Amino acid sequence: MSERLKDCTAIITGGARGQGAAEARRFVEEGAFVVIADVLDSEGQALAKELGDSATFEHLDVTDEDNWDAVVSRLTDEGRTIDVLVNNAGILLFDRLTRSSREDFERVMEVNCTGVFLGMKAVAEEMKKQQSGSIVNISSVAGLQGVGFQFSYSVSKWAVRGMTKSAAHELARDNIRVNSVHPGLIETAMLDQFPENLQPRVESFVPMGRSADAAEVAELVLWLASKESSYCTGAEFVVDGGLSVG
Repeated sequence: MSERLKDCTAIITGGARGQGAAEARRFVEEGAFVVIADVLDSEGQALAKELGDSATFEHLDVTDEDNWDAVVSRLTDEGRTIDVLVNNAGILLFDRLTRSSREDFERVMEVNCTGVFLGMKAVAEEMKKQQSGSIVNISSVAGLQGVGFQFSYSVSKWAVRGMTKSAAHELARDNIRVNSVHPGLIETAMLDQFPENLQPRVESFVPMGRSADAAEVAELVLWLASKESSYCTGAEFVVDGGLSVG
């Protein structure tokens, strides 16, 4: 074990399952103390139990600013630094501009966009005090190109991309790095939401000919969380098997 995150505390939203859980496991393997932050209480608690003393579960609705303040306060009260934030939580919706409701659009934006804003805002002051930190915002290939059948989701992920660059510019002088990760088709519960006939069609456009395991994304997120990426900020990291190449 190389312990690339030794003595680091990391908050991972949407950490109870799927990609977030893969990140949590990998971070613990590399020496981090991980806060699994999610609304899925039973799954999050089970994962924290699996990971032992190196992890804890916190109920977190990413759209609730008071929830964010409570998580950050609990960590600082325990004397912990906040070294890494992975804004992983998100929801998917299959909709089109002409067939979407305002309520659906706002719900996707609230979780995928406002949740990222609130998370960065909640940890930024503590990271400034430390003069260090890494924020990894999980966007999507849908944040690099338009997706007509995922209108609201695509808009929200473009917003994450823009917020990442703006935050990176503001926080760089405080040695806080902010980067975005843009996964393609990843074998998680989100992929299971694809209509049965759509997933094979989309996979056929992936040059590598397959979807990815969540662990493959976790390796990239780990690198961005670690000091190995110390000169990277405001950048977009694509992990999609070539899907966005065109």
